[in-house]
Amino acid sequence: MSTPHNSASKGQIAKTVLMPGDPLRSRFIARTFLDEPVLINGVRAINGYTGYYHGKPVTVMASGMGMPSIGIYSYELFKYYDVENIIRVGSAGAYVPELKVFDVVLASAAYSESTFARVQCGYEKDISYPSDVLNGKLIRAASDLGIEMHQGTIHSSDVFYHETNDYLKTVVNEKHCVAVEMESFALFTNAMVTGKNASCILTISDSFVTHEETTSEQREKNFLDMMRIALNAAIMD
Repeated sequence: MSTPHNSASKGQIAKTVLMPGDPLRSRFIARTFLDEPVLINGVRAINGYTGYYHGKPVTVMASGMGMPSIGIYSYELFKYYDVENIIRVGSAGAYVPELKVFDVVLASAAYSESTFARVQCGYEKDISYPSDVLNGKLIRAASDLGIEMHQGTIHSSDVFYHETNDYLKTVVNEKHCVAVEMESFALFTNAMVTGKNASCILTISDSFVTHEETTSEQREKNFLDMMRIALNAAIMD
């Protein structure tokens, strides 16, 4: 079986999928951490690989950028490929001084101004939530690895380039968002409507406070703590 966006057959995709936005990060994770990785999807260069991590099957597949893109790929994985868990492994911009570049953050909720959920399933709230069970595994994995992991509400934005910073008053002061990315709200919504599990773990790639930034190569290859936490959580019982 395949979909218009995924050429894999159902049996080629593991029950747990790590989902970075960047196809190059997907390839890097597969080649660096998985044994016997096999390319199972290359449609539109949204690379997906299945291999083994400590003997257990794991799939790593890119989502592309933004909620419409992850909305397509995550829904198809949940609905048509019998995937049970998706862990987004992404980058984020820090809104608060407590978060530094390369810090790891676990999303406890995702706030968004997006209409994705309302249009997709009639969900009218502006906050969606991850799986408590899957978040618990990520917390355990970070503890086992001795890696500090922050937690907080994430801002999932449809807009990367804002003409003003007025929106920050709402997302930081009223919604208490600690960082911003562009996918989690849609991912959590899809998990909710399909009865599956989703979580989001992020590495801070830049800061609205200090204006530090990472390079594209660093975002592809240097977010190793996040990757290790997600992989270890993926194989937990």
